[in-house]
Amino acid sequence: HKYAIIIMFFVYAVSVSAQDESVTVEYSSPPDTTLQCSGQFVAHTLDHVTTVPSGQDVRQFEANGSGLAINDLDNDGDLDVVLGNHAGMNTILWNQGNLDFRTERLDFGMSRGVNSIDIDADGWNDLFFTRIASAPNYYRNQGDGTFMLEVLPYIAEPLYSTSWADLDYDGDLDLVGGTYDAELLNTIGQEFMLSGRGGVYYYENDAGYFRPQRLAQEAQALALILADTNEDGRLDIVVGNDFAVPDYIWLNTENGWVADEYFENTTYSTMSYDFGDLNNDGTTEFFSTDMKPYATDDTTTAAWQPLMDDMMDDPHPVGDPQVMQNVLQVTSADGFLNRATGWGIDATGWSWSSKFGDLDQDGFLDLYVVNGFIEQTMFAHLPQHELVEENQAFRNRNGQGFQPMPGWGLASTYSGRAMSMADLDGDGDLDIVVNNLRGPAQLFENQLCSGRSLEVDLHWPNSENPSAIGSRVTLVTEMADMQRMLRSSSGYLSGDPSRLHFGYPASTNLLTLEITWPDGAHSTIDLTGNEAMLIIRH
Repeated sequence: HKYAIIIMFFVYAVSVSAQDESVTVEYSSPPDTTLQCSGQFVAHTLDHVTTVPSGQDVRQFEANGSGLAINDLDNDGDLDVVLGNHAGMNTILWNQGNLDFRTERLDFGMSRGVNSIDIDADGWNDLFFTRIASAPNYYRNQGDGTFMLEVLPYIAEPLYSTSWADLDYDGDLDLVGGTYDAELLNTIGQEFMLSGRGGVYYYENDAGYFRPQRLAQEAQALALILADTNEDGRLDIVVGNDFAVPDYIWLNTENGWVADEYFENTTYSTMSYDFGDLNNDGTTEFFSTDMKPYATDDTTTAAWQPLMDDMMDDPHPVGDPQVMQNVLQVTSADGFLNRATGWGIDATGWSWSSKFGDLDQDGFLDLYVVNGFIEQTMFAHLPQHELVEENQAFRNRNGQGFQPMPGWGLASTYSGRAMSMADLDGDGDLDIVVNNLRGPAQLFENQLCSGRSLEVDLHWPNSENPSAIGSRVTLVTEMADMQRMLRSSSGYLSGDPSRLHFGYPASTNLLTLEITWPDGAHSTIDLTGNEAMLIIRH
């Protein structure tokens, strides 16, 4: 049996003396809710369609679609949804509870990535959109349901993928962003070539002024994450590049950013990055998606033929570290090794956003990948120029590999791009939102009704990082230790909520929750079995 949760209703608060920092913990009480338990995910159509300027005839870079973000924009405890658009208007879906959303159109579009974080540290999550061939837009949350377009000084580059965290450990949020040079050359051509603004940038937040440091002169940055790749406690930069540009890693050291080839193999056309501890051994695995058909029947082969021909015309040199398949980086004594094939996730179609999350609440992170492609030239031989594929869901087999789960009801054939996971109906488990191209966005309601969950919100008032982005939280149980990191974004153009979710079997005894805050301070909380908590640092 699984309880429903509403974070806003607290039954009591206790002060906990932590190792270094004291916190107040407010536990929630499960409301009386009758759960729908169909044993699968149920698809709901959302009031948003990502369109392109050319209409139904999608051109090359229009095919990349737009992003989304999930976070609480009005501080009512319900997570809201923001959906980017290319030709049409962006959309906010204000969560009214029980999967009832109020639609608001924003009077702008031409968006790629979407983040929702509290940039100005006023206690309200703002909106940050990367845009097509221009600098990002920052919309400051006014706290009354409206947003004001404002300037973030010195962020002038035409960024594509971005992520936020306190990278210099001075308390405020810094930004890392990468450009997608191929699209910029196609869109603004000579102007971009003369601008010298392509590449990867680290923007250090200096009292609200973002000082740019150019880390790379070129990029095809479809994906970008901030994660601790070498387990030294500092967040590093990982950039996933399209085409023949290899993925980038910069290690965060006391002497600044140091470029490193930490991964022996990477995807050739990296579309997405996510990370998590897949076997609960305390180390982090990294997953990137590429383009490789998940089926080998004649129909699939014929549909993929144009891409196969391109591969034959441009063979890889012997020893090329880039591979045309998904890559799962697993830690070994010899460093990271690609274990995607052995784990059963090397081929998931023309893949875009991929995310880990404990969908069945058994204590292990599962995987969902959205896919498909629409393009008038490459797929002129297909109806509506569309490579139609089923999204791929995988259950984590107790840290030993992944099992395809077609019975979960997640095999949508819309052309998915951005995707993120969150508990949107307050019942404790993870639902999924996908921003499709040329089709309605979708919400997949989790009705598996398995296991139990702990949801955690961190609050750091009177700081420049009120949501404590970059915190690492470990749920210690008698079964295993489960780790999560609070991040602003992951996958493909997708912003993540500042609410952490842990799933676990109903018979599991919870022991403690251990928090490492962004400044390195620690808090340890003895658990009482409650299933949602707001943790406020003093």
